[in-house]
Amino acid sequence: MDKKNNILKNLLVWFVVISLTLLIWNIFQGSSGKKKEITFSEFLDSVTLGNVEKVTISGNKIDGIFKDESQFKTVAPPQYTDLIKILRDKNVSIVVKDTSPSPLLSFIGSMAPFILIFVLWLLFIKQLQVGGNKAFTFGKSRAKLVTDSSKKVTFEDVAGVDEAKEELKEIIEFLKDPQKFQRLGGRIPKGVILIGPPGTGKTLLAKAVAGEANVPFFSISGSDFVELFVGVGASRVRDLFDQAKKHAPCLIFIDELDAVGRERGAGLGGGHDEREQTLNQLLVEMDGFDPNEGIIVIAATNRPDILDPALLRPGRFDRRIVVNKPDVKGREEILKVHTRKVPLAPDVDLKLLAKTTPGFSGADLANMVNEAALNAARNNQKFVTMKDFEFAKDKVLMGAERRSLIISEEEKRTVAFHEAGHVIVANSIPEADPIHKVSIIPRGLALGVTQQLPLDDRYNYTKSYLNAQIAVLLAGRIAEEIALGKETTGAGNDFEQATEIARKMVCKWGMSDLGPLTFADRDDLVFLGRDLAIRKDFSEETARKIDEEIKKIIMSNYNRAKEILESKKNILFKLAETLLEKESLTGDEIKEIIEKESQPAYLQ
Repeated sequence: MDKKNNILKNLLVWFVVISLTLLIWNIFQGSSGKKKEITFSEFLDSVTLGNVEKVTISGNKIDGIFKDESQFKTVAPPQYTDLIKILRDKNVSIVVKDTSPSPLLSFIGSMAPFILIFVLWLLFIKQLQVGGNKAFTFGKSRAKLVTDSSKKVTFEDVAGVDEAKEELKEIIEFLKDPQKFQRLGGRIPKGVILIGPPGTGKTLLAKAVAGEANVPFFSISGSDFVELFVGVGASRVRDLFDQAKKHAPCLIFIDELDAVGRERGAGLGGGHDEREQTLNQLLVEMDGFDPNEGIIVIAATNRPDILDPALLRPGRFDRRIVVNKPDVKGREEILKVHTRKVPLAPDVDLKLLAKTTPGFSGADLANMVNEAALNAARNNQKFVTMKDFEFAKDKVLMGAERRSLIISEEEKRTVAFHEAGHVIVANSIPEADPIHKVSIIPRGLALGVTQQLPLDDRYNYTKSYLNAQIAVLLAGRIAEEIALGKETTGAGNDFEQATEIARKMVCKWGMSDLGPLTFADRDDLVFLGRDLAIRKDFSEETARKIDEEIKKIIMSNYNRAKEILESKKNILFKLAETLLEKESLTGDEIKEIIEKESQPAYLQ
């Protein structure tokens, strides 16, 4: 590629040099001295009067010198045969120049247009060379072939997804020794799809497979197939599998499969758009008449609900591997992986960090470790301490502190009582998650934050737990009313979350007096064409009852939270005052304040 670029540059330089040379030559030729332009009749009169000393004839152009040494120029009519005789009679010195151009200049002049076209063509070809593909090779696959020289990721670098690792290890073993499985009639799987929320390590698992397998590994994103030009996606799929056949046995990894594998016939588009043609070609290549022996496709997506059913059937993606968020043991293993190269202080307890980060994905934990290391570096520390990890955890969970935001004392007081309300109700209801930290320092988009962390990972929710969550959400507004006698907009997001939980309890989970029934939510995906026609599977009377049940759940928990706060006014005011003084309180500090204020006066 560099050699071609050098040739192109040299041709361009020579073309510019020759063009400038010709231009300068023409300029000098045309501007060699100042000459007076006269008519041919004036020229003849001057010759007749004997005023002309010398003439230079070049074709029908005449340049001359008068006897007073001034210069002139004129043009003679074609084939004027008497001119030479007239000049001879008056003893004028005559010089005749050859008008035919030199062979070199003639050649350069004739070739100049072709040279220009050739240079422009080379520039156009270079412009079309996108991402290493040459001109007009839009239909070629953009898949990257992972080689031994690439930086390897192995299964040792992946933690918290042991079941997925075992499944993928079996795939690699099948590729290395297919006879072991085929001896008992087993066949190699066609495809494996990794399903899970964002940040759980699906792409990292695929990289680990590439590092572990001693077979060629093609990597491509789903969005790389579809282009502006019609038919390009299908062509790239064909080219990808053609390359894979040449390197079989091999692995193909398609990241973000939902970009190309969305359900066909969805939405308002026709059935022949570019994306659907690409998907059709992918379906044929994975399981069509022409078998692709020894090629295993691994795909990753966090949207399995929108994938085409034909893509998920056995024979195409034979195995579905769910990559969920890690449990406490998995989080500890992930933290060990990400802190390998981080110098940790003796007080760092990874097991405790794993316990206090429920719901964190692998990406969240990696981000937390990075933020902790950056904070330690900002403070010029040699080691990353537990305090750095606590700071990083709060930043990931609640957002960065906005200490530069100027808040009036009145607003700060309102925020303090609001957060204190959340804390007291959460502490008073056994089913609620315990309080980890509360802060009235603005973080992210919030003016104050109350952080709850469950003691264990939750995979199922009880009715009492959901009611407790609603009561805690409503407690902020109630505390404002009790302590300050006013209502603010700060509870807007709390109400939104509480109403959403109550609606799901009634319409989705059968946790109301309407019984164990579900009612159609408006959660269907319009862009999949599943909810284009407004379909109502319940009557107006039922809709009214649903609204009543939602309101009943909200108001019963509102009254419950109000009763708790009314009975603990002294704790509410003490907690708010302490928050205004310290700005942030940990779970242990909150527990100490509540226990102290709950004691009889004579014991305090």
